[in-house]
Formats: sequence, structure tokens, C-alpha cells
Amino acid sequence: MNEIQKLKFDIKLQNHVWFWGSYFTLNFLRWGAYFNDYPYSFKSNLIEFSLHIPLVYFNLFILVPKFVLKQKYIQYTFALIASLFGIYLLKTALTYYIISENIWPEANREYHPFEINHIVAVCIGELYVLAMASSVYLTLTWLRERERNRSLRENQFKIKLKYLENQIQPHFFFNTLNNLYALSLESSNKVPDVIIKLSNLMEYVLYDVKGTKFVPLIKEIDYIQNYIEIEKLRFENVEVTINLESDIEEVIVPPLIFISLVENAFKHGGLNNKNLKIKINCKVIDNKMLDFEILNNFVISHNLNLKKGIGLTNTKKRLKLIYKSNFSLKHTTKLNYYIIRLQIPIRNEN
Repeated sequence: MNEIQKLKFDIKLQNHVWFWGSYFTLNFLRWGAYFNDYPYSFKSNLIEFSLHIPLVYFNLFILVPKFVLKQKYIQYTFALIASLFGIYLLKTALTYYIISENIWPEANREYHPFEINHIVAVCIGELYVLAMASSVYLTLTWLRERERNRSLRENQFKIKLKYLENQIQPHFFFNTLNNLYALSLESSNKVPDVIIKLSNLMEYVLYDVKGTKFVPLIKEIDYIQNYIEIEKLRFENVEVTINLESDIEEVIVPPLIFISLVENAFKHGGLNNKNLKIKINCKVIDNKMLDFEILNNFVISHNLNLKKGIGLTNTKKRLKLIYKSNFSLKHTTKLNYYIIRLQIPIRNEN
């Protein structure tokens, strides 16, 4: 009932006026031509529509919420019958006193009030108008409600996705600031370089990809390379190789979707590892899927139980929101290498 009450004013007043105005004009011209009596048609339709309209809205906004939506169908039936009887009395009286003592001049003979054929004819006519107008209104209301629900789902999707992105970004910058703090304790001359590169990364995150659903893959690769340069300043012996095996210039991807995978490689591979090796492979498979694979070596004795942090968890949640089940994110170990492989459908810039 609350939904009906909320929606009943959603259809603008001018649309109600257009509907009833068009319906009245059509009826007036139709019956005027049929009986070749336009003045009578105008007067009779004026009386009928002055009753049709209140009945339709009384049914929609009072009877339906009060009885139908509460599954009180018997009460609704009696209320509707009572309404139709009231309409019959009003129509008969108005016709008799305003138009003609012959209350049903369209028939082949003169009818008097309360004759069964006249009652049935009036009630059927009212039910016809009631059904047609209610169907139009409820269909428009359903379409509007469907659009409203779609909009709500879309907004919820955006809010949830933004929440995950906002979790990932502070998490990344927090780690980078920790790295910068560690270097500052050593009075390292690398600190200025780290600050400049961090500034470039923040510019990309805060301005370049803000509010953007997809970005060129090339920009993401550049972002990853800048991040790697920062990590190289922290790790003395690190070797990173990036292989781009396909033409990826036109491919677009969700922003910051790979950074957690790269971050994870440094996080787990760099623990007690004097010779960290990271390899990134990126290619397009069958012009359908983008394959992003990252491998890092690790010291087995210190990494028997590799755990995924908030970055990887949120990355997987983002992937589910964006691609539903149409993606693959797998991780495995082979010898002393930890491997993460992500496959997502490719999108091309138009």
C-alpha cells in the first residue's frame, strides 16, 4: 500500500489530463458520427466522464490499497459493486434531468430507471473504462517502478564499488608511506625520488582515474611501472620483467585492478628474499580475454603459509561486481614461485 501511495503522484498531472482529454475527444467524435448527433454526444460524454474519472481514481487509490493489496477480495468486490450502483444512480439522474427523460436513447426503445438491461449496460460500460484506465495507469506505474529499482541497483553497485576502491587506495598509500618512513630512518638519499614518484602515483589515483569505470591498459601498465620503481628503491636486489605479448593499445580495464597483485608479489616475495624476481606477463587470448599473470620467487622456509591481504580480497570483490562470474583469478605455487593469474573479458575503446 505504501508503494502505491508513493507512486500515485509520479505520473505528472498533464499526462492525466492528456489521457482523459484524448479519451473524451475520441468518444465524442465516435458516437457523434455514429448517431449523427454531436451535441447529444458531447453532453452525454460530459456526464459519463464526470463519473468515469472519480470512479477510476477511487478504485486505484482507495479500494485497491485498502482491499486488494491486503488480499481482502470479497470486501473489494462488494465495495466495487456498491460504487457501480452509486454511479448508475448518478448517471441515470443526470441523464434524466439534463439530457432526456429517455435515459438510454441509444437503445431501440425507451428505457426506464432500474430496468435490468439498462443497469447491466451501464455497469459493463463503467467496468470497461475502469479496466482500461487502470491497466494504463498500473502499466506506467510498473514501468516507472522497474526503472526506479534499476536505478537503485545501479547506485548501490556504484556505491559498493566505490567503497572497495576507496579501501584499496588508502591501503596502497599507507604501505608506500611506510616504505618512505623506513628510508627516512636510514637517511637515504632515495627519499626525494620516492616522494616525486609517489606524487605521480597520487595524481593518477586522485585525478586521472577518479569517477572513471575503465581506463586504457597502457596507463595501468605505466602506473604499475611507477609503483615498481618505488619498490625498487626499497629493495636492493630486485629484478622485474614485464612482457606485453599482444597489441593492447585499444584495450581498457577497470582502474587499479592489477596493483594489488603487484603489491602482493613484493609483500610476500620480498620477505627475507635477497634476490627477489618478479615477472609480469600480459596478453590477449583469442581476442576475447585479457590474461594478466604475475610470478614472484619466495623463500620457502619463511612463506609456507601465504595469506591474502585486504588488497587481493577487495580486488576479487570488485571483479565480481564488474564482471559477475565472467572472470578467473587463480593463485598457485610452483617450486619456489608464487603465481597469480587473472583473466578478464577485454573491452576496446570506441
